[in-house]
Amino acid sequence: MENDSAISEFVLLGLSTDPYIQAILFVLFLLIYLLTLMGNFLMLLVIRANSHLRTPMYFFLRQLSFLDLCHSSVTAPKMLENLLSESKTIFVESCFVQAFFVFATGGTEACLLAVMAYDRYVAISSPLLYGQLMSNQLCVGLVWGSWGLGFVDALINILLAVNLDFCEGQTILHFSCEVSSLFPLSCSDTSANFTLLICSSVLHFFGTFMMIVASYAQIVCTILSISSASGRSKAFSTCFSHLTTVILFYSSGFISYLLPTSGSPLEMIFSLQYSVIAPMLNPLIYSLKNKEVKAEMGRMFRKYFLPLM
Repeated sequence: MENDSAISEFVLLGLSTDPYIQAILFVLFLLIYLLTLMGNFLMLLVIRANSHLRTPMYFFLRQLSFLDLCHSSVTAPKMLENLLSESKTIFVESCFVQAFFVFATGGTEACLLAVMAYDRYVAISSPLLYGQLMSNQLCVGLVWGSWGLGFVDALINILLAVNLDFCEGQTILHFSCEVSSLFPLSCSDTSANFTLLICSSVLHFFGTFMMIVASYAQIVCTILSISSASGRSKAFSTCFSHLTTVILFYSSGFISYLLPTSGSPLEMIFSLQYSVIAPMLNPLIYSLKNKEVKAEMGRMFRKYFLPLM
């Protein structure tokens, strides 16, 4: 065994070793990635173009779209490259960089979803004071805080991981580099790294999840106190998109980080769901259930695209 100074590359095993399946997967995930880019860029454009979509909810939604663009772009391009490549290698330094940004963007999204849950709670419980309570200064601070927490958490884990020694002939049983996937490759003792990852994942992801649960508990209490059925339905409909996004993110991301790295199909499915599939679905989820966004998309289509047909 040799230390990390002798290792310059890792091999990303990927989703399949069958050339025919790889070709099919390349077309499929290229389409998904292009839809992700188009959907999130369109969401950013729609929110920016309409002056009525300048409320805190749409401010956070714009941040989520930008974050989804970043999160998917960390993993998808390299995955697509490896589906067409025979070597499927990645430099050790590039692997650490990718693992850092996967962790950082995932952690930031967890914080942002908690912030968006609090925003929904304020909007439903105090609609008359909503604009005053969710001031622009507070919204900007919450977004910067989300990015800061995500990046600090990722930085602490990566700085400890770069001190690990690695053996030759290392193959990562995954389609991307993640912090947990590096531990089985090390010749060093990874107990401290694993403990830190578990603690930070529990505190960060489970902590934000409990904040979301607390916000929705208050939301449910507020909705139940509304006398009219139409009022309750309208209040709940404003939370449906966010709640769907939370379920998609936490049902896969949190479980993926707690499962031992084995390269199993179940682990791959969870990782694909939160890193590739969810960023594509989020713009669709928010546009289908949002009348303002659908109306603005229709207006832009009639103005810019219909004359070209």
